[in-house]
Amino acid sequence: MAGGSARPAVVVVGGGVAGLVAARVLMLRGAQVTVLERADGFGGNLGGRELGGFVLDSGAESFSTRSDTVPALAAELGLEGLIVTPDAPGAWVQLPARDLPAGAHPLPASGVLGIPADPTEPGTAALIGRAGALRAALDKVLPPGALATRPGVSLGELVRARMGEEVLNRLVAPVAGGVFSADPDTLDVDSVAPGLRPALARLGSLGAAAGALRQAAPAGSAVAGLRGGMVQLRDALVASLRDGGVDLRTSETVRALRRAPGGGWTVSTEHSTLQHSVSASAVVLAADGPGAVDLLAGVLPQAAAERPDPVPGVALVTLIVDQPELDASPRGTGVLVARGVAGVQAKALTHSTAKWKWLREQAGPGSHILRVSYGRAGDSPADSGASTGDEDLFRQALADASALLGVRLEAADVLDWDVVRWAGALPHAAVGHRDRVARLREAVRPLAALEVTGGWLAGTGLVSVIDDATARARALAAELGLSGGPQDDLL
Repeated sequence: MAGGSARPAVVVVGGGVAGLVAARVLMLRGAQVTVLERADGFGGNLGGRELGGFVLDSGAESFSTRSDTVPALAAELGLEGLIVTPDAPGAWVQLPARDLPAGAHPLPASGVLGIPADPTEPGTAALIGRAGALRAALDKVLPPGALATRPGVSLGELVRARMGEEVLNRLVAPVAGGVFSADPDTLDVDSVAPGLRPALARLGSLGAAAGALRQAAPAGSAVAGLRGGMVQLRDALVASLRDGGVDLRTSETVRALRRAPGGGWTVSTEHSTLQHSVSASAVVLAADGPGAVDLLAGVLPQAAAERPDPVPGVALVTLIVDQPELDASPRGTGVLVARGVAGVQAKALTHSTAKWKWLREQAGPGSHILRVSYGRAGDSPADSGASTGDEDLFRQALADASALLGVRLEAADVLDWDVVRWAGALPHAAVGHRDRVARLREAVRPLAALEVTGGWLAGTGLVSVIDDATARARALAAELGLSGGPQDDLL
C-alpha cells in the first residue's frame, strides 16, 4: 500500500467465478473487499449438490487444459493433488436418419470443435459419407482466401466454405450445440477457436490448421477435472476469501451505482426488501451481461447499446441408475446430438462414471451417473426444457438416455435423480462479440476505479473467465496503488 494509507474498500458485484477470482486478487493486494451476490450462494455455474449419496457437480465438471490457468489456481488453493484427466474412450455423436449413417458413432479424435484434421480418414468419412468426404477434401487445394483474415467470420461460415455442409452439420454443429448451446453460424470463430484462422493462413487448409491446434495443446486430454468434483474449486475460493477477511454477502441485489461526492462509488443494494448503500473506493462489475450493462447505463448511458442478447437457458437432468449393461461404456464418455434426431430432445449426454475413474470407483459396478442436458439456440421451450416440469423432464431424460446409450432404462432402474436449471448460463461469443467487448472496454476506460469482467465478456470456459478476472483485478489494484502481496506471483 502506497504511503501506508487506509486499505481501499472495493466492492465486487457478482459472486460467480469471475467475482470470486477478482476478489481474491484484490484481497491479496491488500484491499478491503466486499462481494455482493444476488443468489443464495456463490460460484455461479461452478456449483454442486448431494444426490444419491454422491457430491456431484451441478454445473461445470471440467476445464480446458490449453493453458496452466486452472491448475495454477488449484495449486495455490491446495487442490493440485486432485487434478485428474478423463478416461480415454472419447465422445460419440448421434446422427439423424438420412441417406448417410444414422445412430451413434465415435467422433473423430483429431482436430478441434468437430473439425477433422483429415476428413478422408475412414472413421470420419463414414460419418459424413463419400460425397461429404470428397467435398471436405477440397479444403486441401482451395486457397485460404479472405476467410483467413476478414473480420466477423463465424465458425459455421468458415467450415461450410472450406469443408462443406456435411462436416458442418454432422460434426461441428453437434459440438457447438453441446459445448456452447449455440448454432455455429452465430459463433465468432476467433473467440471459440483462437489461432485457427492464422493457422489456416499459414498452413493453407482448415484441416491442417485444426490438426496443428490439437497437436499444440498440452500432452494428454484436452480437458481435466478434480477428483471429488469441480465444485471444490468454488469451495476453496470461498474459504480463502473468508480466511482473508473478505465480506461475503448473498441474497444482496445491487440496484444502482453512483459516483460518490469527492470520488469513489456508492453502491445501492437491496436485501429482503431492505435497501441500503455501500461506499467503495472502487468497483468490479462481475455480474451477468444484462445486469452489468443495466448498472453501467446509470453512469454511462452509451453502455445500454452493448447489452448482450439473451442466451438459451440450460436444464441438466442427473440420473443415478442401477444398470450393469452400462459397465461396458457403450457410447464412450458421452454423446453429442445433432439436430433432427427423431425422438431425442437432449442436446448431449455425459456418462460421468465412464468419463471419470474416481466417480466410477465410488459408484461401484452396475451403478452409473448420467448427465442429460437440454437447451441450445433455436430450441423450442419444450425442447430446451424451459416449459417442462421436472417430472416430465425426468421421463424425457430417461427416454433420451435409453436412445443415446442403446440400453433400455426404466424408472425402476433409477436410484435417484434431479433437475438443475441455469438461466442464461452459457453466454457465447457471437459474431461481432470482440468488437462489442472492445467498444465497451473503451467506453468504461475513462471511469476511474471501475472494472468489468465475467463470462459474457471473456468467453465460455473457466480459463477465459479466470484470466480476464485476474487481469481486470490487477489493473484495478495498480490504479489504487496496491502492490503485489507475497503470493502475487502465483496469481
